[in-house]
Amino acid sequence: MQVRILASGSKGNAVFVEMDGTKLLIDAGISATKIKKGLASFGVEASDLDGVLITHEHRDHVAGLVTLCKWYHLPIYTRPGTIANMKERSSIPAECFCPIGERFSVKGLQVEAFNIPHDAAEPVGYRLWGRKNVTIATDLGFVTSSVQAALEGADVLILESNHDPEVLKQGAYPWPLKRRILSNRGHLANSDAAWALIRMQKRPEKVFLAHLSEENNRPELAETTVQSILEGQGLNLDLTVASQTEMVGCHFM
Repeated sequence: MQVRILASGSKGNAVFVEMDGTKLLIDAGISATKIKKGLASFGVEASDLDGVLITHEHRDHVAGLVTLCKWYHLPIYTRPGTIANMKERSSIPAECFCPIGERFSVKGLQVEAFNIPHDAAEPVGYRLWGRKNVTIATDLGFVTSSVQAALEGADVLILESNHDPEVLKQGAYPWPLKRRILSNRGHLANSDAAWALIRMQKRPEKVFLAHLSEENNRPELAETTVQSILEGQGLNLDLTVASQTEMVGCHFM
């Protein structure tokens, strides 16, 4: 099994997961060319993807989807509300869309879509079940009880750590945008990510802090904030901060 975060942040998001022989892309928010090159850098052909899972319709999660489907005619798995509100929908062949419910499978790999609080039509996180459990939860204003339950059992967890509230409040963003980010349908703060990890009963083997804001966060600030809160509770987890420009990942035998 391998997990590779090709890009993560406000400019675009894409995650590759290979598990039990199934190859999936979660979100296609960077160009199809960057996705193709990123996959090729570790020996995977984009044409070999078994599908694309889309979390929601915002541009930083679907920017490369039209071209990717034009090139490879890949199945796209996402919620009906996301399909209906996707601006790019008319440019994608209708037969590529595979509307999903809570549970479905791709080539025998079990996938669960769980609701997340974000200002999109029908946003979700994903759990991929195989010999390992990979969970992706980004773009959420806060960790609801149902999201917390969905995080439980993850061996590899990709969790949003978007901003530092004080940096955001003192920054240059207009107040309406600040209010959106801070709302319960906005983005998750560093400290909230840490407390979500603390509440987990089973500790993940690997945690990626993802979707960092370029304006309202810094990689070292996210890592230090989360790590210090964890250490204050006597916990030490394997953390890696995902990047907008540098691929990060892990491989399990």
